[in-house]
Amino acid sequence: MNEIAYRARSLHQQIHEVLQKEWDPIGIQSIDDAEDEYDAYVPTIYSMLIARKPISTVLEYLLWLETEHMGLTADRQRTQDIAEKIVGLVKS
Repeated sequence: MNEIAYRARSLHQQIHEVLQKEWDPIGIQSIDDAEDEYDAYVPTIYSMLIARKPISTVLEYLLWLETEHMGLTADRQRTQDIAEKIVGLVKS
C-alpha cells in the first residue's frame, strides 16, 4: 500500500472512531453489531477534510445528520466539539 492510500485509510478509520465512540447521537457504541452504524457518513466527512472545509461545514453536516436525517435534538456545543476534533485529525 502506498503512502497516500495508507494515510487515506488511516484518516477514514480515525473519523469512524470519533463518530462511533464520541459523537454517537443514537447511543449505539456498546452494541457490537452496530459498529458500522455511522460508516456511511465517513466518506462525506473525509471529502470535507481533504478539501480543507472549515469547521462550520463539518458542524453543519453533523447537525443536519442529527436533526434532519435522524430526527433527534442536537446539542450544538457538543457537536461543535466533535466537529473541531474531526477537523483536527488532519492537523495531527
